[in-house]
Order: sequence, then structure tokens, then C-alpha cells
Amino acid sequence: MVIVHAANVADVTAGRMLLAESSLSIPTLQQVWADRGYRGQRLQQVVRGCNISLEVVQGPSKGKGFEVQPRPWVVERTLAWLGRQRRLSKDYERLPEISESVVHIAMISLMLNRLAA
Repeated sequence: MVIVHAANVADVTAGRMLLAESSLSIPTLQQVWADRGYRGQRLQQVVRGCNISLEVVQGPSKGKGFEVQPRPWVVERTLAWLGRQRRLSKDYERLPEISESVVHIAMISLMLNRLAA
């Protein structure tokens, strides 16, 4: 699921929009992982209303050394994959709908390349 919006929309607001829309279009969605920015009460209400389990992944502890985190790397890895696409490297599009379509095309291309390999 992809939602592209203006930069002045807060992450929590966009998260609520994304969860509400995805619960309608993907009724089998059961688990969502999010970072610490998505801990708000309003988001929790949307999650309860959509019957989705939201797990807020905590950041690294203050201890010394490297610690492997359970889920944040998935988002960072996916954004890196999308950043390799020339059309997504900068904000060239004027309409958010076109940007959403380009993200879908990039992910389809990535999946097809992996299937062909």
C-alpha cells in the first residue's frame, strides 16, 4: 500500500490514512510494524477499529556496541531499493497520484527481476 502526500502532513496522520485504507483493500492484513513516531492514541484507535495488531519497534538501547533491531531495517532497505530508481531519486512529479504509480511500477520491476534471477 502506498500513499503519497504533501510534506506538511504529519506521519501519524498519514499512518491513520494508510491503515484505514489498507484495512479496506487488504482485509487479511493482521500485523503492522511501525517506529516510535507512531505511538499516538488516535492511531491506536484506528488500529483497534481495523482489527490490526500494531507493534511499535523500539530503537536501539543506550548500551555500547551494535545491536540488530528486529524490524526497522525493512523500511530502510525498501527505501534504498526505491532510491535506485531514477524517477524516484528526486521529486519530479507534480501530482501525488503519479508518484504513487511510479512506486508501484518500481516495486513490480523489482519483483520481476527477482523472479527472473
